[in-house]
Amino acid sequence: MHAPVLVLKDSLKCESGSKVHHANIQASKSVADIIRTTLGPRSMLKMLLDAGGGIVVTNDGNAILRELDLSHPAAKSMIELSRTQDEEVGDGTTSVIILAGEMLHVSEACIEKNYHPSVICRAYNQALEDAIAVLDKIAMSVDVNDRPAMLGLVKSCIATKFTSQFGDLIADLAIDATMTVGVDVGPGLREVDIKKYIKVEKVPGCQLEDSRVLKGVMINKDVVAPGKMRRKILNPRIILLGCPLEYKKGENQTNAELVKEEDWGVLLKMEEEYIENLCAQILKFKPDLVITEKGLGDLACHFLSKAGVSTIRRLRKTDNNRIAKACGAVVLNKPDELQESDVGTGAGLFEVRKIGDEFFAFIDNCKVPKACTVLLRGASKDLLNEVERNLQDAMSVAQNIIENPKLVPSGGASELTVSATLKQKSSSVEGIEKWPYEAAAIAFEAIPRTLAQNCGVNVIRTMTALQGKDMVK
Repeated sequence: MHAPVLVLKDSLKCESGSKVHHANIQASKSVADIIRTTLGPRSMLKMLLDAGGGIVVTNDGNAILRELDLSHPAAKSMIELSRTQDEEVGDGTTSVIILAGEMLHVSEACIEKNYHPSVICRAYNQALEDAIAVLDKIAMSVDVNDRPAMLGLVKSCIATKFTSQFGDLIADLAIDATMTVGVDVGPGLREVDIKKYIKVEKVPGCQLEDSRVLKGVMINKDVVAPGKMRRKILNPRIILLGCPLEYKKGENQTNAELVKEEDWGVLLKMEEEYIENLCAQILKFKPDLVITEKGLGDLACHFLSKAGVSTIRRLRKTDNNRIAKACGAVVLNKPDELQESDVGTGAGLFEVRKIGDEFFAFIDNCKVPKACTVLLRGASKDLLNEVERNLQDAMSVAQNIIENPKLVPSGGASELTVSATLKQKSSSVEGIEKWPYEAAAIAFEAIPRTLAQNCGVNVIRTMTALQGKDMVK
């Protein structure tokens, strides 16, 4: 007989079967237990040290889990689940981990009875479809143009957050920002891209109540020549460029042979004429402000400042696109392609202000801004970081309501309704999938149970009272 061929290293350990299933379930439950106390209105904040040695104080599930250094593959999958929830939905990162941990926990009994994992997965998929149908049935429509109703919805979603103590402030900021960047894409349909067109700028100092949503964009830049260029312009004409306004540098190994002394002057003259031609193509449209993503040389700065044009250089592409959306300009890569329609005229004010030790350029009072900046003020960076996390959740909630204006009851009521309905339907499920289906129904009780535990309520008495009053039909 042939000797066995070893593919893996001798030091590696290979496990399989029910032992691995139980280990994965325990690892996932451990991750869920870490953030279980951060769910609900009586949630507790966690204090963590990040990789850079800084302090993170938060009750956001995703923010806590991404700071953990785990080696178990199942635990890493739970963290990936939280990250996906944060990217796709924006909120509910704690709930999804608790629910996933409970789903795995109730499946342990099925594994002990030698149920195949594929059977459990089929039953869970069927329970998922039925749960979505139940939620669609109990969902209520929301009028996105009703400001008090929208304010109440967003406030209820951030009531468990740190910023709930500041009243309507964060909810107002979130609604103002999302309504600003909303774009109509069809009859009754609106698209809101908060990642691309809303930027949160954190500036320590003043009070949190001084935070506001700008009708435009704010960038951490000053004009190139502060003494020669204007720092305040009313109704500016703005040109946005994605190309450098300086002489092109030669490629590697470029050689220039100068025979006469005058040749050096000819080279300089050619460079000056090239830059002057670039600036002339821009100046014929009479701009007040020129912003470029690349460099801006001294010659170009001289010609533009001489014509009374303020300039900002080396701007991020994302910021440039945001300014274009706010003032109606078009970002161009060649000055010779400029047209009158590419000039942004929608801004009401350009102003450079000094806040603390840094200069910020404001392009504000835009007529129809489709991009905006949320200016957050506060006492410390730790406070501003947590406020930003809460604001991102609030904006995601507002975005979801605008794009899909439906609402289900909160506080664990929807989960109890789904649980009760699935328990009733489990009697009609045929075959061995009945028991995993019923286990999935029981798992939905994890959310209201955790909420009650965090509020210090007797869970068994509360669940019995709710079901006795027929509140989960």
